[in-house]
Amino acid sequence: MSGKFVLIGSGLAGGLLAAYLGRHGYEVELYERRSDPREGNIVGGRSINLALSTRGIYALEQLGIANEVLRHAIPMRGRMIHDKSGTLHFSSYDRDPNKFINSIGRAALNTTVIEAAQRYPNIRVHFNHRCTGIDLERAIAHLEISSTEAAVAATPKPGEGGSAGAPQKIVRAHGDAVIGVDGAFSAVRQSMQKTIPGFTYDESYLAHGYKELTIPPRADGSWQMEKNALHIWPRKSFMMIALPNPDGSFTCTLFWEFEGPRSFATTKTNDEIRRFFTEEFPDAVPLMPSLIDDFKTNPTGSLVTIRCEPWFFQDKVVLVGDAAHAVVPFYGQGMNAAFEDCIVLDECLAEFAQDRQREHRRARRSRNRKLYRDARQNRITSLPREEKARSFTGRSAPRKVSAALCDGLIYAVALFHGSKTRPVSRPRCLRQSYWCGSFVTHCGIAGAVSLIQMNRTEMVRFKHLDGHT
Repeated sequence: MSGKFVLIGSGLAGGLLAAYLGRHGYEVELYERRSDPREGNIVGGRSINLALSTRGIYALEQLGIANEVLRHAIPMRGRMIHDKSGTLHFSSYDRDPNKFINSIGRAALNTTVIEAAQRYPNIRVHFNHRCTGIDLERAIAHLEISSTEAAVAATPKPGEGGSAGAPQKIVRAHGDAVIGVDGAFSAVRQSMQKTIPGFTYDESYLAHGYKELTIPPRADGSWQMEKNALHIWPRKSFMMIALPNPDGSFTCTLFWEFEGPRSFATTKTNDEIRRFFTEEFPDAVPLMPSLIDDFKTNPTGSLVTIRCEPWFFQDKVVLVGDAAHAVVPFYGQGMNAAFEDCIVLDECLAEFAQDRQREHRRARRSRNRKLYRDARQNRITSLPREEKARSFTGRSAPRKVSAALCDGLIYAVALFHGSKTRPVSRPRCLRQSYWCGSFVTHCGIAGAVSLIQMNRTEMVRFKHLDGHT
């Protein structure tokens, strides 16, 4: 097919979407503000390990790279709950051992999708190019080249003579359409917000932040805990999780309040850090020799939800993934939803190849139905409140919903279908997302802890009571 697309952002969804477009013969220019992740330039301390489920695997499978990706993944067949006494409680996701979610590192997945895109000769990837704005009417992206790339571009070739002079730092990329795949803080979306009359935008932060910590491998390279499980330390208004890595380590993430009598703000000294972890996570402390350094060195990240409308401008610009609908990570479906965006857009392009505006509008409605409502149902309120939350045994009990961290169920529900990559019907995915999202929205962290701790029989019973199969 003829046509040229300019993609801003070569993260997970950007690389995948470029490959989808490239296989149809479109010319694609992919621009990324960061350096090439294959050169080992991943910034540590900010990642929340990814949980790859069927929704995401199906998108990879259409390009023939699912097996390649899953070689870097570790199956998690259930959740391992750690109580304060150190006692472990394992609950499998399904009776079928072939149904599970997959732990995968961001760097490995990002590298795979970029390399998949670059297999097509009609795709060009440009790193160290930061988007500074979009001319919506003409589908032109304005980009600033980093000093290193600019200097290389301005250096005369051998035999040309002359001097390098001042490096050219600004470039313009023109296409038939610009696609913003540049994440929650999208530069493409910012240009739309400034230009489109009536553009609506909502950016909400949780009262909780997150900090990455590490459990290293044993001396022989093996895992210090059960590797085929998602480890969760639920503690009412906060929690810690740990996902396995292929090198024998675990990436841990502490979700905790920014402010308060017991929070990130009040835990600064070595003694305070050690005391907090010893009291709350006594079984994890002996496994974390770099705990103090990790806690003090790694940044505290924010958790943001982004909503905006419209997600496209005429047939010139469209937003995909987190740029259009960023969600907090507790649902475990942000990346998987962005991957499904790529499928939806690909399907609409095939159906409306000569009418991009109709295709963008159709894709927007599809995302509203399949993805955005899931995120809205999982919305987290930032104010404490008393709720009557119906338990899974049918009894009602008052629960105090903690400040912001609602979804302590994090990956703990059985809406993740596992590694069997036959297509799961999207309506079923939506129904399962809907009942889980509805529950945690109203029950907060207290309900989430209950959800984590309940067994599979109770979970199946609840789904049947709710009318879903």
